[in-house]
Amino acid sequence: MEAVQNMLQGSVDFMNNILWTYVLIVVLVGAGIYFTVKTRFMQFRYLKEMFRVITEKSDATDKKSISSAKSFFIGAATRIGTGNLAGVTVAVTVGGPGAVFWMWIVALLGGATAMIESTLAQVYKVKDDVAYRGGPAYYIEKGLNNRALGIVFAVLIAVTFGLIFNSVQSNTIAAAFDNAFGIDAVVGGAILVVLTGIVIFGGVHRVANFSAIVVPVMAGLYLLIAGYVVVVNITEIPGVFALIFKSAFGLEQAFGGSVGAAISMGVRRGLFSNEAGMGSAPNAAAAAEVSHPAKQGFVQALGVFLDTLIVCTATAAIILLSDSYATGNGEGIVLLQNALTEQIGAWAPAFVAISVFLFAFSSIAGSYYYGETNIEFIKKSKTAVLGFRIATMAFVFIGAVASLGFVWSLADLFMAGMTLINISAITLLGGIAFKVLRDYEEQRAQGLNPRFSARKLGIENTECWDVEEDEVAEGAVQVAAADSSKR
Repeated sequence: MEAVQNMLQGSVDFMNNILWTYVLIVVLVGAGIYFTVKTRFMQFRYLKEMFRVITEKSDATDKKSISSAKSFFIGAATRIGTGNLAGVTVAVTVGGPGAVFWMWIVALLGGATAMIESTLAQVYKVKDDVAYRGGPAYYIEKGLNNRALGIVFAVLIAVTFGLIFNSVQSNTIAAAFDNAFGIDAVVGGAILVVLTGIVIFGGVHRVANFSAIVVPVMAGLYLLIAGYVVVVNITEIPGVFALIFKSAFGLEQAFGGSVGAAISMGVRRGLFSNEAGMGSAPNAAAAAEVSHPAKQGFVQALGVFLDTLIVCTATAAIILLSDSYATGNGEGIVLLQNALTEQIGAWAPAFVAISVFLFAFSSIAGSYYYGETNIEFIKKSKTAVLGFRIATMAFVFIGAVASLGFVWSLADLFMAGMTLINISAITLLGGIAFKVLRDYEEQRAQGLNPRFSARKLGIENTECWDVEEDEVAEGAVQVAAADSSKR
């Protein structure tokens, strides 16, 4: 068994080396620059608008639909997971502190990419008997008229998120609980399977409600502890940032990691963490009922910033302020537990284990939803969905008992395939997204709460947006008046 896994590990690592050294870095950074320029740096210009959209009153008219806020939390639930904890430690350990800088770059550019893919997901979403569904598979079929490629993507994301990524999440949970409480991985895996089944058999609304409660709590607690660590070590923070910047460009090699390794690991773990361009978050974006597709673009762009610039940076600070990193005391989530123990005492491993559980388990729930959405795209079958649910629970258990390196390598390979297809699709459909964004900007400039008409903009195959112009005008609300009343 071990020999087979070693052979598979070698093959997967070989393909990852080619994809992540020569292909994905150029594709992700290039797409981020392109979308940033074409949208006139929207991820920076519209930061205030992002918060306004999330906090505005829900546009939903159907009780079965979910709001922008809940969509944001589903997206955040899958983003804020092991990538923010174990993923950062892996990036820093292999690529050096400079990897954190390249994670920031991926996030800053990825905000625009997230805007484009999530806007397109809204434009081409569909509605079934339960809720809205959408994502890359849907806009590839409807926007590019290529169902075959849409099916390929649907298979990739169902396997990547529902199965492989969930095995990464359970692997991290099991390792954290073993280190903190001595709970055997087999026992931990069995408990996770039961909890996963309870959530995923409840449907999208149980996933949304679970995420809306857990994500703010888990992020708040974790950031509170990280903030304490930063304040206590405030005099050392400038040195940490200096180390990150120097290592990013090969000016500081004392802590290991060449420039190439820093870039490669920064891009890999940055993508795993914030998912911008991977094609996953658009599945959550499509589930919301909003008056204009661009609103979900703003929501998901903010999610990228929250994930990497805040949560990942907090993790990096904890690690780089510790002696455990310098001495190589632990790997993956165990390194973070050891680093935090130095700062807050012996209860740190238990705190991290519980935080990991909340982070990662909400990711399992959200990732499952992404998979189910795409299973439905391939074929609407209760039997297929049931089979996928059983497979998800099986991989949750497998991940808990598998080796750390293998599950991360497999995750890298599959998300590379997803990303290449999705980036190609949103680049080809970019003109549609730019048009939608301009429409939103024009309506906001007139003091309106933007409402979308696909027919008005000449966009076809948009079954959820085929409304007449007079309906749009009639439904438009004077936001300026509301804003002034608040003041």
